[in-house]
Amino acid sequence: MKSFIIGPNDAGQRLDKFISKAAPLLPQALMYKYIRIKRIKVDGRRAQISTRLPEGCKVELYINDEFFRPAPERYDFLSASKNLDILYEDDNILLLDKKAGLLSHAGDGEYGDNLIARVQRYLYEKGAYDPAAENAFAPALVNRIDRNTGGIVIAAKNAPALRILNQKMKDRELSKYYLCIVHGTLAQREGMLEGYLLKDEVKKTVRVLTHPCPGARTIRTQYRVLGERDGLSLLEVDLLTGRTHQIRAHFASIGHPLLGDGKYGSNKLNKKYGYKKQCLYSYKLVFRFTTDAGPLEYLNGKTFEVPDVWFARAFADGTL
Repeated sequence: MKSFIIGPNDAGQRLDKFISKAAPLLPQALMYKYIRIKRIKVDGRRAQISTRLPEGCKVELYINDEFFRPAPERYDFLSASKNLDILYEDDNILLLDKKAGLLSHAGDGEYGDNLIARVQRYLYEKGAYDPAAENAFAPALVNRIDRNTGGIVIAAKNAPALRILNQKMKDRELSKYYLCIVHGTLAQREGMLEGYLLKDEVKKTVRVLTHPCPGARTIRTQYRVLGERDGLSLLEVDLLTGRTHQIRAHFASIGHPLLGDGKYGSNKLNKKYGYKKQCLYSYKLVFRFTTDAGPLEYLNGKTFEVPDVWFARAFADGTL
């Protein structure tokens, strides 16, 4: 038998969600059975699958040890790099300037070094995160950025912050702005691109269509031209729908691929400028809460911006 006292990072969770994390090797069907026959109790009493766990309550699991994952001798995140570019930090969140080339999460065959592992190592070593003291929670990313794109990523230090920001992201109460450089000169200085994006799961690419079709999702990309030089345009983009490869594919579909993008653009065009890295950066984040944010209300109205985006600087001074 094991028992857990619900702390602030676990409070508010449904019982079944908590058990699936606290005893990850317990099959779901068996978990439901154990809840039904009172081998899993809350404060010594039978509970429902959907019971919300209040802070301070006691969850008892009368189940075999084999269903609990043993504590690791060494945490995997300690093999991650210590290199972490922190744009902003408080008791609830971190805003990180992720550089191009770094994975947000572990990928296939690449588990040692990624952004969330660096975050967890940083918090662990400063004493702000103790995995042994947590029942189920670990610091997590609220948003992610493609490996070859740089920009602002939000990390939540505690469960309330994670739940609130996940909902705010879903409700479009966080605005993310990108800088990018595209080939050519756009006909309008600012505008809205609309279309339909269809993913190819096999090729790991997307296509932008002008008409709806089964499986395609609506996309809206708002842009503003900041400058033009040598057959290139520097744009600020407001991503109104956050789809896979949306900015890259959308501008390529209208004949203005991103500089340095070989997947949706032209390596022949890129070679002229000597760039192999795509010029795309999530450089600005604005908190625009329209509903109550609870303990994160202090963030409402705040804007955070990466002070130096390499290709924007090069574009401005003519060294691109």
